Amino acid sequence: MIGYLAQNYPLIHAFAPRTVRRTRQENLVRNRVFKMAPKISDYFAENEIIASKGSLDRPISGLVMDSRRVVPGALFFALPGLRADGATFVDEAIARGAVGIVTNRLPTAAPARVTFIQVADPRAALARVAQRYYRFPDRELGVIGVTGTNGKTTVTHLLKHILDGDRRVGLIGTINYDLGARMVPSFRTTPESVDIYGMMAQMRDAGCHQAVMEVSSHGLDQQRVLGLQFGVAIFTNLTRDHLDYHKTFDAYFEVKTRLFTGATGSAPKVAVVNLDDPYGEKLLALIPADVKTITFGEHPRAMVRAEQVTLGFKHSTFRLVWPQGALGVDSPLIGRYNVSNLLAAIATAWSLGRDPAVFLPRLKAFRGVPGRMERIEEGQPCNVLVDYAHTDDALHNALGMLRAITPGRLFVVFGCGGNRDRTKRPLMVRAVQAFADFAFATADNPRSEALARIFDDMRQGVTNPEKITWIDDRRRAISLALDACKAGDSLLIAGKGHESYQEFADTVSPFDDRQVVRELIGIKAIKSG
Repeated sequence: MIGYLAQNYPLIHAFAPRTVRRTRQENLVRNRVFKMAPKISDYFAENEIIASKGSLDRPISGLVMDSRRVVPGALFFALPGLRADGATFVDEAIARGAVGIVTNRLPTAAPARVTFIQVADPRAALARVAQRYYRFPDRELGVIGVTGTNGKTTVTHLLKHILDGDRRVGLIGTINYDLGARMVPSFRTTPESVDIYGMMAQMRDAGCHQAVMEVSSHGLDQQRVLGLQFGVAIFTNLTRDHLDYHKTFDAYFEVKTRLFTGATGSAPKVAVVNLDDPYGEKLLALIPADVKTITFGEHPRAMVRAEQVTLGFKHSTFRLVWPQGALGVDSPLIGRYNVSNLLAAIATAWSLGRDPAVFLPRLKAFRGVPGRMERIEEGQPCNVLVDYAHTDDALHNALGMLRAITPGRLFVVFGCGGNRDRTKRPLMVRAVQAFADFAFATADNPRSEALARIFDDMRQGVTNPEKITWIDDRRRAISLALDACKAGDSLLIAGKGHESYQEFADTVSPFDDRQVVRELIGIKAIKSG
């Protein structure tokens, strides 16, 4: 059971409190369901349990790590967290009907109706148990994992587009989860292990043959993909991000390498690595010898590489070279970093036995990913694009590309997220000031951090104060930027991309940059008319 995604309702109903009077037929059905129900002992190896209180043969209805989602019969995993310890929610889980608790320490007194299991690492236990509970769906799917600072979302969507022709392909990523039979909104780039295995089970049952997923550094470090068997692991690039969590860049890189070295439980069969990135070179030296390695990039030693690259405002073209041939590629994706994303997807498809000559024509129909350099066309004279760029490197790449193809002035609206890496804030401002003619610094997702402090950090990166203004309200900043744009100019609205909300301390408010731009252009057209 993974929250709202899937529930075994007959089994949960069987665990519901008994009514005072029950017919003999109801009892027979209930007993039959209990007899078929999985038991705690089915999912733990003896060496994984340090100690226990209560019966391990107790039937369970599902696995839960959030006490608010506990239903009768659930096995609750009390996970230690950065903000709260799951052990503090054990009583709530029991009150909601949990029949088993997995924790790293046993209570001195435990209710007889509940089984307590002590393990060394509840997170690792959750991953192993979830994989067994959902009958190892990763072994029946060809799982492709994409990691790196930038490009994960675009590469996964490209791969789904390429591979989804004759066989159904599932997807787990930042924007949504495609489970084969249905699609649901994403709530985390790399979900918890119980969610991952549960969703992959749904993909398998829906007839999917492959699954592509984004693998974040948080997901790797918090063992959300522990034990998951990857057919292919892809490395896109590594730039400064998430140092509020990882503390150092070396630690950030080390976490990323786990997807390729077997530190997550097993190494992938194939590693696809960006040879243009210096950390790609470093990664190659760490990959086990029995893992097949495919390199991509514009580097002359790359196995799958781009030559004669031409970048335009409407499309990108290049000559694709791979060991068996060469072909011209014309894609509606713009920017050199999207050439890299295209190469990552092409190299992966080729590593899976697909012929580029067959699947390359499909790339012309790929119009991009929501919120990733998404062009807004509402009859306005200037070019307006919305992008997820929220690191200094991503801004450098996006603005550098737009600077090269914009005949007029280049404007940008951007901000820095609250409660995140503060050290990247001045670097983001420097990247903006290096390329933009004028910038509107505003709120991104302030969360519980004061916007004034975020602005103070950002101001440390100002190199030309006459080319930047500070606007608290994001909608007003976008409005002013649109007023400033004329024919031939470009406006990049960066940081939130596909997001349809804005996070404040105690509130999540609806806010979609794309919708706001369309509304403002419409209002301004009415006023000018």
